Amino acid sequence: MERNGPLDLTGKVAVVTGSGRGLGLAYAKGLAQAGAVVVVNDVDAAAAEAAVKEITDTGGRAVAEVAAIGPSEAAQALVDRAVSEFGRLDVMVTNAGVLRDKVLWKMTDDDFDTVVQVHLRGTFTCARAAAVRFREQGEGGRIIVVGSPAGQRGNFGQTNYAAAKFGVIGFTKTWSRELGPKGIRVNAVAPGFVETPILATIPDKVLQHMREQVPMHRLGKPEEIANVYAFLASDEASYINGAVIEVSGGMTV
Repeated sequence: MERNGPLDLTGKVAVVTGSGRGLGLAYAKGLAQAGAVVVVNDVDAAAAEAAVKEITDTGGRAVAEVAAIGPSEAAQALVDRAVSEFGRLDVMVTNAGVLRDKVLWKMTDDDFDTVVQVHLRGTFTCARAAAVRFREQGEGGRIIVVGSPAGQRGNFGQTNYAAAKFGVIGFTKTWSRELGPKGIRVNAVAPGFVETPILATIPDKVLQHMREQVPMHRLGKPEEIANVYAFLASDEASYINGAVIEVSGGMTV
């Protein structure tokens, strides 16, 4: 696989949850392009296998592990797959997520619980499983969690999602203190508006309004976000720990 830039993740093993499509796929591809081998995860088996094929067809190495993120068993299965296939784990990216957007007075218990289960509990269980493995290996590691500007300033109609992403920032700050002494770096990336397939369902007027909110007057490209993950996974980011990096074209809190 042709390397995308100077970062070298050769010999590193990464898990990326929710990476069958969209931004998660971009993150998995970015890590593979830098030389890492990747465990692709998705709840959709066909999407996971297609993502693996996309990576391997361009010279990368990847395997698929189908699981719904949230339960501890799913998190452990991902770590076990990385170790059984490649002998170790170096990077855990907790990208999996769902949306159930509604204003507060219309949001159901299920809407709330589903989003919190995947985003917040899923981040917790996957990071915990990775931390246990990293401590066993004794060589440090990288946990990169997925935040959002909504988790820094809130967002209309996203009580559940914003609460989960605020929680993810709390995880980042706490885990960086707990795990830092063992050489395990924990950071969060908070993408802004990014060009993904779901935008095809959004009216042009809404897309234009989104662009106008960004000082650069454009949406981000998936690879621009993926580059940040590859950097944080690399030794080039060796002194970055506990950071929340907003990649939003300047659309800051």
